[in-house]
Amino acid sequence: MILTITLNPSIDRRYVVHGFEKGKVFRAKEVQYTPGGKGINVTKVIKFLGEPVMATGFLGGRSGEYIEDELDKMYIKHKFININGETRSCIAILSDDKSQTEVLEDGPHIGEKGILDFYEFYEDIIDDFEIICASGSLPEGVRADTYRKLIGIAKKHDKKFILDTSGEALKLGIEGGPFLVKPNKEELEKLVGYTISNEDEIAEGAKHLLDKGINIVVVSLGFEGAMAFSGDYAYKVKVPKVNAVNPVGSGDSMVAGFAISILRKYDFETMLRLAAACGTANAMEKETGKVDIDNVKRIMRETKIEKMKIK
Repeated sequence: MILTITLNPSIDRRYVVHGFEKGKVFRAKEVQYTPGGKGINVTKVIKFLGEPVMATGFLGGRSGEYIEDELDKMYIKHKFININGETRSCIAILSDDKSQTEVLEDGPHIGEKGILDFYEFYEDIIDDFEIICASGSLPEGVRADTYRKLIGIAKKHDKKFILDTSGEALKLGIEGGPFLVKPNKEELEKLVGYTISNEDEIAEGAKHLLDKGINIVVVSLGFEGAMAFSGDYAYKVKVPKVNAVNPVGSGDSMVAGFAISILRKYDFETMLRLAAACGTANAMEKETGKVDIDNVKRIMRETKIEKMKIK
């Protein structure tokens, strides 16, 4: 079973606005609300693909109740720590020129009791899970080294931990030696401290992370695909072109593909195909954290992988 951790979930509010630009008044042509936050997106894709999963993290207020109700409708198992604050909203405005504008709330403040309650709960349930996926930003009040501590607990229980975050939380989390990390190119640049301009430099940066005890490093490159690194080898992943509708949640869907592949014990190249296909298939859907299984299968067949020795 897979456990997903979303410490800063949200209601994702998606508006389709024709000709959107700053400083004017518009009427939305389409509105959609979904339970969101990176880890919840991961959860939904795992559920769509038929694997057992449970979601946890922090929820509060009417927004938190809405997210729990929606997860219940999807028959997704969940157990969140309740907080006094109101769970945040994240707004995505999509225009007809394919541009996207996002407004992300910071989220509520988490008190020390909430954090201690979460650690205790995490320790109590971790033996029920094989894989832990922690995704997204940390809410106010949660220390930047929180993911590192969660990784340490997972390793103590011999569990595989997938980390997908950014900034200081990613930097400190890497020190804990998670099983898999998925930075994008800009995040990798911040970690290694220099500008990356070619594939050799991506490989050099990834090797820096592998040397810290991480088993798999995946560098997402948007619609160009991804590069993955494990052991002495690099893998260049090229996905087919698709009609992208909404790219939000594609990275999360890729993480879901990795978690499922690890659970199913797929070989490495099949793992890369499924993860890349999940990320690409999500971009074809209006809803974040959603994939069509037929699209996933087709994209897997059409994805190209080139294996190379790391220099």
